[in-house]
Amino acid sequence: MAEPAAGEAAGTGPEALGSSPVSIVVTSEADTWDIDTSSCPGCGQFVDWDKMPEAQRPAQIPRDVLDRPPKELKRLAREGCWAGSHAGRARLYPRLIQRVSCRLVTPDAPVYRDVAGRLFGKPSVSSHPLPEFLEGCPVPTYCLNPHGVTALKKILICVGALFPDITHSPLLPALAALLLHYSRDEAQCFESVSRLLASNAPHAAYIDQSFLAHQASCMTFGDLANKHCPAAHKLIAGAAADVLEVYSEWLRWLFPGLPFAYAVRVLDVFLLEGQKVLYRIALALLKQFRLSVAPAGLQGSDVKAELRAFVANIAEHVTVEKLLERAFGIRLFSRKEIWLLQMANRKALMERGITVVQRRPSFHLAVDMQNFSSSVVTAQEMRLVWSWIPERFSLFPPLLLFSTSRDGCSLQRFYTCCEGYEPTVLLIKTTDGEVCGAFLSSDWSERKKSGATSGFFGTGECFVFTVRPEAERYEWVLIKKPELAKAVPRSRQRSPSPAPESPLGSSRGSSPNHLAVPSAQRRGRLSPFLAIRHFLLPSKTASMFMCGSRDGIVIGGGGGQALSLDASLLWGHTEHCETFDNPPLCQENFQEPCLQLGAPHTLPRAPILALILVLIFTLILTLILILTLTLILTLTLILTLTPILVGIPCPCPR
Repeated sequence: MAEPAAGEAAGTGPEALGSSPVSIVVTSEADTWDIDTSSCPGCGQFVDWDKMPEAQRPAQIPRDVLDRPPKELKRLAREGCWAGSHAGRARLYPRLIQRVSCRLVTPDAPVYRDVAGRLFGKPSVSSHPLPEFLEGCPVPTYCLNPHGVTALKKILICVGALFPDITHSPLLPALAALLLHYSRDEAQCFESVSRLLASNAPHAAYIDQSFLAHQASCMTFGDLANKHCPAAHKLIAGAAADVLEVYSEWLRWLFPGLPFAYAVRVLDVFLLEGQKVLYRIALALLKQFRLSVAPAGLQGSDVKAELRAFVANIAEHVTVEKLLERAFGIRLFSRKEIWLLQMANRKALMERGITVVQRRPSFHLAVDMQNFSSSVVTAQEMRLVWSWIPERFSLFPPLLLFSTSRDGCSLQRFYTCCEGYEPTVLLIKTTDGEVCGAFLSSDWSERKKSGATSGFFGTGECFVFTVRPEAERYEWVLIKKPELAKAVPRSRQRSPSPAPESPLGSSRGSSPNHLAVPSAQRRGRLSPFLAIRHFLLPSKTASMFMCGSRDGIVIGGGGGQALSLDASLLWGHTEHCETFDNPPLCQENFQEPCLQLGAPHTLPRAPILALILVLIFTLILTLILILTLTLILTLTLILTLTPILVGIPCPCPR
């Protein structure tokens, strides 16, 4: 392989990576690190040792570390077992990556040498632009020397040549740069990157390779931040015009945002645990950011710039050990459940026109609330409410389905207007100016499945909220307090359902209903986007999300009702309920409220089902037609060829 031309890698700025308009982020560290690389010949040739951070403690890597069970290996990585040894990382990284399950045909080191020899054999490296999928993506060089910067460019160019399906991958350059610090040569680094790209482990993707996948992961992070960092989410939603745009930079907070010493510790656990660990650490950063913000908040400031500056100076706020400790203290959903949420977000993006082959969005994804008009909430208040709902729905603007000022005070009219739409947002404004409401994840037509009785339905994504005088959201209590599973004695886990009384009846004076919860084995795997049928619930009191009947509607139950409205929609009541663990959302009894019901402006569920049925019917007819034509052609060939095959001469015309 030809060496780069003299002077070609002399700089460390954007010129070092050719003429492509890709920004380069260089993280400089002034300390030196005395490293013994004798056990890894060739390692460290790409590193500027004057920039490497100093090891805080000597490494104590067990000799049998690779023979340890997966859980033990994860624990060692989280504790920084090989954090102080360059040679230890250089030995472990390739072996850990070799364990990643990947596609059968995956480019390896010999393939790289062949491709690089053909690409860079004669022309200068600088004559090859970086792949198009890196447009707009930061390419950090960390502690690489000029030779390492040139090697990084070669690796990225070869990845673009051998993985033509990649259209957008902001994480790829940072991972390649970090791995190059601990690689024997370019070919070994390329093979490691290839295996991560070609991973086929179930529900454990390492690197997003399209704008669709990347944007779905940004939406998924927004959903997780909404659940696990409510204070920070509320702060950002109040200061930023577009919350999703802020969260779209979540990966940049880690790479290249974090200093090298922090980034490489993240890489230690990432190679063992996949993308889920990136969500954890980004959430921990968001929580820490909220603690560092002044009491005055972020009004009038650039939220994205504030976050970038905070992450770049993270060492002033928390050590890497403490950051990892807080990250792994966050109880996330399972890897499969996060994958399901990502698939739901991908589907919503595809409904907005985002495709797998699309490189960048051709339109603004966020909902513009400037033209929003409502007699219940302002545009700013609606933007906050819209930031609370799941990301896959917040992509679409609100559509007004029902309003008492427009449609009258009729419960039947309410049902007629909202059936077929899922989910919906209920807004209530009292005569005193208080505003509250609920996000309702299920179609109101589900109430008909209960027959004559009034049954509760819905999913764990439902929540109630207040907007005025104070904005606050109250989610399903099992999301916030999974430890409540211990509060249900075994003797009561099979307790019968409450007596079939009217849901609109006041709970005062009656015996309190104890909220039943899933078993202890499942309480750590609660997933708010799954239906109640996925849980082994001991009684119906754990699913009191929404209820509708001829007598009125009820939201929340168990010891009380978070919101209830009678059949005339003129009388309402609110109180504490165990489902959402909420206080009264406004004055307990209110009259003649102004009521509005909206939904994300997507196709209603009924037309979508009808369209699917039409497509299935058309497909069946097409298959029948193809089979019929095939049968006719087959019979014609048989009749034509039979005389020839049996040796009977065909009659010739005289």
